[in-house]
Amino acid sequence: MLTSLALIFLVGLTMAALCRRVGLPRIIGMLLTGILLGPFVLDLLDPSILSISPDLRKMALVIILIKAGLSLDLRDLKAVGRPALLLSFLPASFEILAYVLLAPLLLGLSRVEAAVMGAVLAAVSPAVVVPRMVQLMEEHRGTEKRIPQMLLAGASLDDVFVIVLFTTFTGMAQGGEPGLGALAGVPVSILLGIAAGALAGAALGRFFELCHARSHTIRGSVKVIIVLSIALLLPALEEALEGLVPLSGLLAVIAMACALQSVTAPAVSRRLSEKFGKLWLAAEVILFVLVGAAVDIRYTLSAGPGVLAMIALALLVRSAGVALCLLRTPLDGKERLFCMIAYLPKATVQAAIGSVPLSLGLPCGKLVLSVAVTAILLTAPLGALGMDATCRRFLQKE
Repeated sequence: MLTSLALIFLVGLTMAALCRRVGLPRIIGMLLTGILLGPFVLDLLDPSILSISPDLRKMALVIILIKAGLSLDLRDLKAVGRPALLLSFLPASFEILAYVLLAPLLLGLSRVEAAVMGAVLAAVSPAVVVPRMVQLMEEHRGTEKRIPQMLLAGASLDDVFVIVLFTTFTGMAQGGEPGLGALAGVPVSILLGIAAGALAGAALGRFFELCHARSHTIRGSVKVIIVLSIALLLPALEEALEGLVPLSGLLAVIAMACALQSVTAPAVSRRLSEKFGKLWLAAEVILFVLVGAAVDIRYTLSAGPGVLAMIALALLVRSAGVALCLLRTPLDGKERLFCMIAYLPKATVQAAIGSVPLSLGLPCGKLVLSVAVTAILLTAPLGALGMDATCRRFLQKE
């Protein structure tokens, strides 16, 4: 495992630096590193690290979500409430509808199988979007109209909605009844996630303030360990309550960081944000290299023109959904185009659930995995490169 970790960091950072040198996003180098080192090409990664890959990816995602929450202003979130809420489900719904209508024609699937494929593909990748929105907030670019805050909130909620739909559609594909109860659990999951996270963040902030008042100084590094540990318990709580009470663990992490920021001194939350930014330097490499390692390149090579056409058409329909969410907002044409680009990338969710239909023995399983892998390789670099190339031209600096 130690050799695998060394290869992940050394090769990942080297490839990221090379990509940045030629004007490409760092994420492309990290994804390529994972594909090359992974079990489907050179097979240089230890099976033990691949077995805990989902947990490592989730931990890295928690780190950037804490950083995002510490950078968010709750007043900004309140101001962008309606479009952020619409972005959490409308673009994904449009994309799933595109698969339901077009996949039977282009790929020969049934309607239910097309819905399963759409649910796998519909989630935007918070791993690609969130770090860039945090960076834009730190640069005060687009923040006057609260664009990064809006996209960050929408992308975080989007995954909850899509994963619930995926569970419902896979049950239907296996011959079960439509999971209307699961759909009703979406708002419950969101509200309980926010409540649990806010409670944890407020309690943590109060604990730090009490320690400070009683002259029990807690070092900044120790605070980071405590905050990260509590944050890691929230997704674990989601898994423990699965089947009993729906709760969004990742949304709870953001809510916890927001609450912590609101009850602690600005200097304290700023130092915590800086320290989590440094942690992200290592977590970013682990996240994207392991996402790349989960990509089976063989399925991509088997993708035909129908798969490419399906992905392109679905993205166009998705972009129409984003445009609809932004109606009656003060954003100009360039800013709306940036939002559409930001909602293109697929990576984390697709790598996590793309192989589930195949493991369940669904007839569409191999095709779903092929489309998911192709979408990751096409849209993750496209979205990252698009955001990096347009943010300074399309978004005004406050």
